[in-house]
Amino acid sequence: MNFGSPDCVERQARMQAALRTLPDKPEETPESALRALWCRAAGLQLSVQSAQEQAPPPLDAAGLARLDALISRRLAGEPLAYLLERQRFMGMDLLARPCALIPRRETEMLGEAARDLLLEAATVVDQPCCIDVCCGSGNLALAMAGAVTSARVHGADLSAQALDLARENASLLGLDARLCWHEGDLLAPFEGPVWAAGVDVLISAPPYISSARLESMPHEIIGFEPAMAFDGGAFGVGILMRLLRQAPALLRPGGWLCVEVGLGQGGSMLQLARRDRRYDQVRAVLDAQGNERVLLARRAVEPQGG
Repeated sequence: MNFGSPDCVERQARMQAALRTLPDKPEETPESALRALWCRAAGLQLSVQSAQEQAPPPLDAAGLARLDALISRRLAGEPLAYLLERQRFMGMDLLARPCALIPRRETEMLGEAARDLLLEAATVVDQPCCIDVCCGSGNLALAMAGAVTSARVHGADLSAQALDLARENASLLGLDARLCWHEGDLLAPFEGPVWAAGVDVLISAPPYISSARLESMPHEIIGFEPAMAFDGGAFGVGILMRLLRQAPALLRPGGWLCVEVGLGQGGSMLQLARRDRRYDQVRAVLDAQGNERVLLARRAVEPQGG
């Protein structure tokens, strides 16, 4: 791929003029998207980042026709990750398909915070237990399993298709023997005495968009990604509140609940957690703009009532 060649110049100009990217996918630019689509047209399945790291192969006339079709689909709003069938998350190149949400940078913030807490747990527990609910493509669960080799990691989702994708990602990364997958609604797969007070880190990037806002979301999101992964109910916080209420029964004393929250939701969720005496530490992780995007709440080490 020669960015000065006629084959490339016209297509690059088209991308520059027509591509509209979303702020939650900063890795995509007209140039990086074109390079990644070029690789895809050549038969390579690479994330945007991986495509920038190698020289794209030459394309014949049939390959250029495939490239033009991919460009047209991208400019019509189809997410780049779905066209590439790959998305990078916390250094891992994962399979990406429309049955599951595309992992985003704010979820990496959640993953980084949860990983650090799981690493801390591994210094005091031989086999710390980590659960990821609303796991989607398995990105968070896989990041935990990759970072903490002694951990017992479980992922759960309501979507059987998403779980199939998570299993494929685990196999792709060679981690399939280190994870267990469960189908069910939120924490339902973990009911019963086997799980009670035995979880060191409970993670979730749940749906948190209010139902009324879904229709106003960009077409690139709501037109292609699964609505179930976004719809947080009438006010957007219903699932977040369920997690705050139900998590203490699963968490070990000193165990952590780690959840991603939507813009503008952090303050109220932090207040709710701080009023619940079953948690003795509550803090937030802020994004670059100072917004609270991750809530961390520790199960009280000493019973406090409430």
